[in-house]
Amino acid sequence: MQTRTLGSQGLTVSALGLGCMGMSDFYGARDDAESEATINLALDRGVTFLDTADMYGVGRNEELVGRVVRTRREWVVVATKFGNVRAPDGTQLGINGRPEYVREACDASLRRTGLDVIDLYYQHRVDPNTPIEDTVGAMAELVQAGKVKYLGLSEAAPDTIRRAHAIHPITALQTEYSLWTRDPEAELLPLCRELGIGFVPYSPLGRGFLTGAVTSPDALEPGDARRSHPRFQGEAFEHNRALAEAVKRLAADKGCTPAQLALAWVLAQGDDLVPIPGTKRRTYLEDNLGALDVTLSAEDLHRIGEALPPGAAQGTRYAAAGMTTVGR
Repeated sequence: MQTRTLGSQGLTVSALGLGCMGMSDFYGARDDAESEATINLALDRGVTFLDTADMYGVGRNEELVGRVVRTRREWVVVATKFGNVRAPDGTQLGINGRPEYVREACDASLRRTGLDVIDLYYQHRVDPNTPIEDTVGAMAELVQAGKVKYLGLSEAAPDTIRRAHAIHPITALQTEYSLWTRDPEAELLPLCRELGIGFVPYSPLGRGFLTGAVTSPDALEPGDARRSHPRFQGEAFEHNRALAEAVKRLAADKGCTPAQLALAWVLAQGDDLVPIPGTKRRTYLEDNLGALDVTLSAEDLHRIGEALPPGAAQGTRYAAAGMTTVGR
């Protein structure tokens, strides 16, 4: 397994991580047995970087990851997040970055995972009612207490990142980035490189859209959160399906699958990027890992960039309420 360094504080992880969210929430029915098998296979194949959050399945995802990881803890890097607050029934209760909540959330994540330390701890979304200095100050105290090793932010704005990094070194920024979400190229990627912060692209396969697996909005299971995303609806869906077809053609020319081409493109954007494609099935995991064997030439990258330039996708990444929580 290839490895990459995230940030400038010494965190080394596998070049490709595994996003675990869909195993417990948002993308249809759960199958814990298959999910555990998928995590174990990822670890067997050399993946050392697992991504979860306290809101995924209202804690169930952390429990799932913890059950597997505790048996091979010595070399697995577990990233989790706090800040998106949900009631036991899953109802969204808002965003909380208050220092006392940071401490409570960390202790709760440690209990659920059964781990003695969180390797990478992200603020999942920025709380507009709490100064970032206060939130990161509390996160820094967790590092000093030995409960957390490295700190991260998710979907934060450039000014927020600078202010946070001034309080305590930020190791990683997690933000959506893929062939149909290239917004980070304008400011976020250059800023991370300026400050020595690693970049963790989530949804690098466009929530599965770029693989060609989503043939129509109706193909998604009832309750699948993607049904509410504008990019998966109406005219936007038809427009974006043409982008997925372009990826399919480019992949055929390269002799790989669409998922492998899309991931290889993200990996080629810099050695400081570690994408975390999510899946809850072993077959998709094997497909994704094949991206590490795909080498894209300068000509390949030019062709891909021409077919899917910045702003090519139609529709916002989230519904209106979700878009208000990103870029703060």
